[in-house]
Amino acid sequence: MRMKDFDYRLPEELIARYPAAERRDSRLLEVGATLVDRSFAALPELLEAGDLLVFNDTRVIKARLKAQKETGGKAEILIERIESPRSALALVRASRSPGAGSRLLLAGGLGATVTGRDGVFFALEFDQPVLDILDDQGEVPLPPYLERDAEPADIERYQTVYARDPGAVAAPTAGLHFDEAMLEETLAAGVRHAYITLHVGAGTFQPLREQDIRDKRLHSERLSVGPDCVAAVRETREAGGRVIAVGTTSVRALEAASTSGRIEAYSGETEIFIVPGYEFRSVDAMITNFHLPQSSLMMLVAAFAGRERILNAYAHAVRQRYRFYSYGDSTFLTPGPGP
Repeated sequence: MRMKDFDYRLPEELIARYPAAERRDSRLLEVGATLVDRSFAALPELLEAGDLLVFNDTRVIKARLKAQKETGGKAEILIERIESPRSALALVRASRSPGAGSRLLLAGGLGATVTGRDGVFFALEFDQPVLDILDDQGEVPLPPYLERDAEPADIERYQTVYARDPGAVAAPTAGLHFDEAMLEETLAAGVRHAYITLHVGAGTFQPLREQDIRDKRLHSERLSVGPDCVAAVRETREAGGRVIAVGTTSVRALEAASTSGRIEAYSGETEIFIVPGYEFRSVDAMITNFHLPQSSLMMLVAAFAGRERILNAYAHAVRQRYRFYSYGDSTFLTPGPGP
């Protein structure tokens, strides 16, 4: 298995740099035995009474900070995770990497002290609570491939309507298509809802390497799958319904909680790396956006729906001018043949 096995050609103009006018205005490609072009507003037609939608309720924090080194050079901080009220791990972009003990200066006379390193991440101690500083000075951490600065509208649109638990630096983008009315429509159709929390970290923006594939190693993320979600998954499957993960983050959380073969409540870290050949234990269908070529998420959807089926679906989406990536269109995937 090589990264180039999960490559596809994407014209630059198909990258969605802004969201659709309304959340449900996006398109939905049903990827099953055949390919069916739909609108996301038609999602309820693909659901059945007794199904369970599992959402990730993480809330995106304004994790990008402009800073300055004591020597005067510009720096940018991208929070990876908040470790305590005043400490965090972060990526730091600067002309030269700051050393332990050095200061990164922020607006209003505030700053952060570098206290160490953890791989590519810097350990920072802030002068005030991290969330307070981010709320005041931070910017929405849009993915780098959007190639634009965050704008006021992104504060709302790069956030799901059901976001509750702050901690993510990237949105669980499959959920961006759901508005309050869609949530109500699915409930009215007899579809249950459950929630997990997985805080997407800055590691999701790091490029995948061939060595990562050989080592089956992926960045670590914090998650929580609570007893209510576990009970809903078990009851749904025992009754013959489907567990439908909304987004790859929900997939990773459910599968990380099912490593024993049966889903159990779990709170902690996961480095689960799902590639073709993986046996899914708790997910029967998935809603997810279109993913970057040669990425771990392309491998995950290929593991679920079959590599050839996914590559064919993506080629179809390019021909039909679907919009790609975080602010783009979505897919509804059902299990497919093996690798």
